[in-house]
Amino acid sequence: MSNVGPLTGMKVIELAHIMAGPACGLMLADMGADVIKVEKPDGDDSRRFLPPDINGESAAYMMMNRNKRGIALNLKDPDAIAALRTLLDSADVVIENYRHDTMAKLGLDYETLRSTNPKLVYCAISGFGRTGPYAERGGFDLIAQGMSGLMSITGEGPGRPPVKPGAPIADITAGFLAALGCVSAYTHAQKTGEGQMVDTSLFEAGISLTYWQSAIAFATGQAPGALGSAHPLNAPYQSFRTRDGWINIGAANQRNWHRLLDVIDAPELGTDPRFVTNRDRIQNLAALVPLLEGYMKLRDTNDWIARMEAAGLPAGPVMDVCEMHRDPQAIARDMIVETDHPTAGPVKAIGLPIKFSETPGGVARPAPNLGQHGPEVLSEHGYSQEQIDALKRQSALIVA
Repeated sequence: MSNVGPLTGMKVIELAHIMAGPACGLMLADMGADVIKVEKPDGDDSRRFLPPDINGESAAYMMMNRNKRGIALNLKDPDAIAALRTLLDSADVVIENYRHDTMAKLGLDYETLRSTNPKLVYCAISGFGRTGPYAERGGFDLIAQGMSGLMSITGEGPGRPPVKPGAPIADITAGFLAALGCVSAYTHAQKTGEGQMVDTSLFEAGISLTYWQSAIAFATGQAPGALGSAHPLNAPYQSFRTRDGWINIGAANQRNWHRLLDVIDAPELGTDPRFVTNRDRIQNLAALVPLLEGYMKLRDTNDWIARMEAAGLPAGPVMDVCEMHRDPQAIARDMIVETDHPTAGPVKAIGLPIKFSETPGGVARPAPNLGQHGPEVLSEHGYSQEQIDALKRQSALIVA
């Protein structure tokens, strides 16, 4: 069972744990790369993110590590480091999210590895990047979200506590940025034979998500605050309560504003001087929202959506995660997939969000049990069965 996709033939060694690094490896694996995940003897920490579990296996670990092969090495053993070095000497990409000096202490830093593998793309994901005054700090998604400004623009409004978006978006975005960096550097290496360091961070990932708010701050000199579900530049563009739930309405330009007024039969709002232009609506949003919500509460969500779709007005329900999993569009786009895990059995996962017409990627294998593919991987790299057995006896290679 092998991965397929546009990156078929790329060999990736993932020395990463929990979220950002594994998200990078996941994207590359879904696009066809052979991603070999190297774990410590007790495994990626996300194996212990319990509950929830499926037949004793961490749901969090299985989500982030399907489509990869797994090997577990005790890097306190010189023979294990030598085995890892063998893997790295023929790799196209290595992903790591250790603290800044960990790989150097193991003799596996970029400068050392490039001496024997000049085409290697070395991707380092950290809290704050490998340069600058914070380079030696550890980093977590929560810290990056706070320092990047994201938590100041998330929440219900002035005077309310700072709010972290529900998803670990700095972690996930850093992983996706790292994957883009890896593919870009790999393309360069394929053309020139020259590898390079790819360096990104959770902090930079968070900053990159503030484009609109940073534009406002650069232009005005003032930091924008939280607006709930509203947009800082367009109105009305937010959630409204209906008779039975919530609906998102995207009346983000003048044409859609008038479509909304037609749907709710409120022509008087179109001539109200407070709401004539987008600038007027932004400045008077506090007055506009309760007026619109008064109309929205007259009908159920699905009723409004049908009417808005008929009028060409962008709208959609606010669904919970389970509702999203059942949505026919998510299913049609292969965003809900299933693998057959050797211990957990059938396990659902999120699919590849990029579609390719000629080289479709996808999910080909479940997440590995701890060390599941160790003997297989080492055999592919020239190790004899006797050498593999010796590594297992001395606990340099762990096969659960």
